[in-house]
Amino acid sequence: MESRRSEVDLGLLERIAARDEAALADFYDRHSRLAYTVIMRILGSPSDAEEVLQETFVRVWSCADAYDAMLGSPATWLTRIARNRAIDRLRALRVRGNVSVEASALAGANGHDAWEPVARDTPETVLELRATEGAVRTALEVLTPAQRALIEAAFFEGYTHSELATRFGMPLGTVKTRIRAGLAAMRGRLEQVT
Repeated sequence: MESRRSEVDLGLLERIAARDEAALADFYDRHSRLAYTVIMRILGSPSDAEEVLQETFVRVWSCADAYDAMLGSPATWLTRIARNRAIDRLRALRVRGNVSVEASALAGANGHDAWEPVARDTPETVLELRATEGAVRTALEVLTPAQRALIEAAFFEGYTHSELATRFGMPLGTVKTRIRAGLAAMRGRLEQVT
C-alpha cells in the first residue's frame, strides 16, 4: 500500500514539475493535513501555521523538479519542507520577540485544540494518517525521557544542538549522541511497525 501511495505521489510531483496545477491540488489534498499537523506542532498558532502551509506548497510548486527519490518518499520530502519552513518562522518570531518557545510548544500540544485545514479526506487517507500517527507515537514510546525531550525540542521546537546543550545543561556531544541514538531507536521501531 505504501509503495502504491509513493508511486502516485511521484507521478504527481512529475506533473507539478511540468506546471500542472491540478496535480498540485491533488498533492495538497493528499498531504496538507500531515504538513499542517507538523507545522502546528512547531508553531502552535493556527494563523501562522496556515501561512507556513501555503509557503510549503508554494515551495513544492517551485522545487518539484529538485525532488530526489533517493532521499525519501514524497511525503517525507514535503514533511521536511514543512518542518524547515515552520522552524524558520519560529526563529523569525523569536528574533522579533513575538513568541515564547515554551508557550508555542504548549499551544495545541495535545493535538485536539488545533484547527486543521479542510481537505477531501477519504476513508483510506484518514486510515493511512492514523496509522502513520500511531506508528510515530509508538516509536516515540521506545525512547528514554531524555531522548524524547531532546528530539521533540530539536524537531518540533526548532532548537539547534548547541541551544539544546545550553537548555538542558549537558555537553554538546552528549546531546548529539542521545539524538542520534533516539532516532536510530525510532527508525528500528518504525521498521517493525510498518
